[in-house]
Amino acid sequence: MKNNSEQYKKEVLDIIYKIAKDKNLLESFMQDILTPKEYDNVGVRWQIVKKLAKGEKHEYIASDLKLGVATVTRGSREMRNKDGGFQKVLKFLKLK
Repeated sequence: MKNNSEQYKKEVLDIIYKIAKDKNLLESFMQDILTPKEYDNVGVRWQIVKKLAKGEKHEYIASDLKLGVATVTRGSREMRNKDGGFQKVLKFLKLK
């Protein structure tokens, strides 16, 4: 499976791109391809990113979202990449 993992990820991204305008279809696909816990975690991770972008402190975010500080710190590390996906999406959405 490792030999084809990049191809598999690209295929999933292509599918998401193609169905993105149909929110019901996208939601159904995401719920089926991810476990319920993974689907919940995607939403929580995005909340961490938005709160970090606003400049909220790690301890406050952890408390507010009922997470460990280490979970917030992991998101913070990704936010440091100025050319990373989080930064690009925040800018695209005009959240930063």
